[in-house]
Amino acid sequence: MVPQSLPPSRMVPLGMLLGLLMASCFTFCLSHQNPNEFALINSEKSSTKESERKETKAEEDLDTEVLEVFHPTQDWQALQPGQAVPAGSHVRLNLQTGAREVKLQYEDKFRNNLKGLKRGRRLDINTNTYTSQDLKSALAKFKEGAEVESSKEDKARQAEVKRFFRPIEELKKEFDELNIVIETDMQIMVRLINKFNSSSSSLEEKIAALFDLEYYVHQMDNAQDLLSFGGLQVVINGLNSTEPLVKEYAAFVLGAAFSSNPKVQVEAVEGGALQKLLVILATEQPLTAKKKVLFALCSLLRHFPYAQQQFLKLGGLQVLRDLVQEKSTEVLAVRVVTLLYDLVTEKMFAEEEAELTRDTSPEKLHQYRQVHLLPGLREQGWCEITARLLALPEHDAREKVLQTLGALLATCRDLYHQDPQLSRTLSSLQAEYQALAALELQEGEDEGYFRELLASINSLLKELR
Repeated sequence: MVPQSLPPSRMVPLGMLLGLLMASCFTFCLSHQNPNEFALINSEKSSTKESERKETKAEEDLDTEVLEVFHPTQDWQALQPGQAVPAGSHVRLNLQTGAREVKLQYEDKFRNNLKGLKRGRRLDINTNTYTSQDLKSALAKFKEGAEVESSKEDKARQAEVKRFFRPIEELKKEFDELNIVIETDMQIMVRLINKFNSSSSSLEEKIAALFDLEYYVHQMDNAQDLLSFGGLQVVINGLNSTEPLVKEYAAFVLGAAFSSNPKVQVEAVEGGALQKLLVILATEQPLTAKKKVLFALCSLLRHFPYAQQQFLKLGGLQVLRDLVQEKSTEVLAVRVVTLLYDLVTEKMFAEEEAELTRDTSPEKLHQYRQVHLLPGLREQGWCEITARLLALPEHDAREKVLQTLGALLATCRDLYHQDPQLSRTLSSLQAEYQALAALELQEGEDEGYFRELLASINSLLKELR
């Protein structure tokens, strides 16, 4: 069945009604739509960017203007637009009023920051005002001036140094021109030993070499260096020379090298130095040579118990006894007595130290116990020899003899009791030093030298009674 169509007279009103309905719906939608929905940019972002540009412009304008310096106090104060806040101030935003407020954090801490600021202006020496660009320019010029001033001071200081000192390159050049070679101590000692050991060197050259060498071996390191290249043995062999001067100065060098230098002392004993020194003291030699040899012997024996053992085995006490009994050897006698006193007290101190430290196996004490010095002194007659030396006229010699008598008292007590000459000598010295001590008191000396000697004599007399 074919559908029937509406007649044209009815279709026209129906189309008009449909058009009016669509127009009213479109109008209703437009009236309820946000007008910014169809905009090309977000209005909120646009307004934010606009405000940022305004603030940046304002800050740039403020940067070229003179800012008023705000002076904060201990209380909160409102900060006005265009005011500068000193460094270190405490700033907050008042949420009730919306204003920025400022106060000092610590009054003492920022007092120096405010010093020199004029109220209502920047820090300014003059009353003129400056823009930030002016201040930057002034600061740049200030730095340039400081650099120039520093450069001038450096140049002046360098000129002053050059006036007093010369470059090392210049000195080396002049030394080369003068054929001067800068040597180390080791090189100098090698050269001196070669000069001394050379058969072509004269006696004067050998003595001069030994004299210069003695200066260097005073230092412990140099003495050990002398040992390292064989120079020590060369000097020890010089004690065999037929020239008394060579013996004298060789002993002089050895005495300086031995002093408080255990490594050198050990090598010297192994190299035969002790025997050679005792031979010179036991034979006919000039007094000056024996002085230097005795000096070397003392340096070798002190603080070296092994050398002391060898000294006793080689008959050293007998050699020294014969030496002090020779005529015109009083100077040597005092030195020998001093050496014996040092050796006796050295052993005593070692034993006392071991007792204080309570060391069960002290090596040092064991070595000293092998040195039977006191029995050897008694056996070789040193108790009587020391007592006779009290007759020496010098006060210094008497002092050393009295010290040695006190150190030997435990070993020689019975012999001292049987010696009437010793008691008479002590009584005579007591009277002499009583008078000298009285003079010291009259002169106002609280601790007199003669009173100390008198105390030593009184102590000995008390022990012998």
